[in-house]
Formats: sequence, C-alpha cells, structure tokens
Amino acid sequence: MRVAVEVAGTVTTKPYPKTRAGLREVPLPPFVVAELQHHKDAYSAGKSGEVFTNSENGPVRRTLFRSRVWRPALVRARLLGKVVHVAPDAFHASWLDSDGVEHEASFVSEREAVKHVAKVAAGGMTFHGLRRSYATHLVSNNVAINDVAAVMGHERFSTTLDIYTKRPKGRNGRVLDAFPDDDDGETEPSR
Repeated sequence: MRVAVEVAGTVTTKPYPKTRAGLREVPLPPFVVAELQHHKDAYSAGKSGEVFTNSENGPVRRTLFRSRVWRPALVRARLLGKVVHVAPDAFHASWLDSDGVEHEASFVSEREAVKHVAKVAAGGMTFHGLRRSYATHLVSNNVAINDVAAVMGHERFSTTLDIYTKRPKGRNGRVLDAFPDDDDGETEPSR
C-alpha cells in the first residue's frame, strides 16, 4: 500500500499511510469488483502500479481529478446543477451560485453544458463527503462501529462517530424497536 500526496502540482508517494490503522483491507461489493476488473482490462497500470492514471500513465493530480472528472460527474448525476436536453443540439443548464441565486444558460452540446456548470456552480459533494456518506451508510445499515472504523482506517471508533457519520434517519423508531412489545397489556408499576 502506498499513499499519494499532491503538493504544488506534483504527486509523490509515501510507502505508508498516516497511521497503522491505514493498513487495512476494504471489502468491495461484487459490482465494484466487476467495474475495477473492466477498468484493469481496458487500461494498463501506471508507472508505479496506480489503478487510475493521467494521460501520461502517471498518478492523477487531485486538483485536476476534481475539475475534470469529479465535478462533471456530479453534474451528470444531478447532484450539482442540472443539464437537460431540450432539442437537437440544445441543452439547458441551471445552477446555483455561492449566494444561492439560480443561473441558466443554453448550450449546443451536453459536454459544453456539463463543463460550464461544473466550473461555475457553487457547492457540490466533495470526494471527502463521499467518504463520510460511506461511513454513514454503513452505520445506518447496522454495521458495527468497530468494523466501520476499521474499513475507514481509523485507530479509534470515536473518530468515525464524531467526524464521519451523521445522525441517521429513523433513530427514534430503532430505539423503540429495541424494547419488546408487552403483548399481555400488563405493565409493572414504576418505582
């Protein structure tokens, strides 16, 4: 395992993560394994064994990944603005700025519209936000917190709880479900 670090536009690798907990095995669902295998079959590994590479077969810069891949993917998923095909060679784009004001524009190609919205729209999920969503999803689906902390690479599960999870919906129902129903209708007096 190696860790890639980008400083001043240059990506270097370290042969170790920040903590021992960073050396971990992360179970992947079968659909992710299939997608990674498809990618591996279509693209060769990078110079240092990277799975995802730039056009020169080197490591991907975080800043370029964000602007060229991540934010356009958010637009296409309608998580950042919206692009709608309204007619042949006509795409309508809308997005919010940092003040929450909605803007609109028309474009002749989807690619042009997506690129524009990705560049100018405010907000949008960050890659780190995706990591938080993953932890919250695991906790919300009753994966034990120590297991979630392990796959997240945290030495202490309190880090996972404090930083990476949000309060899941349905909490009160789960709390009440922890108590058995009293079918006979009799309750003991409180003391």
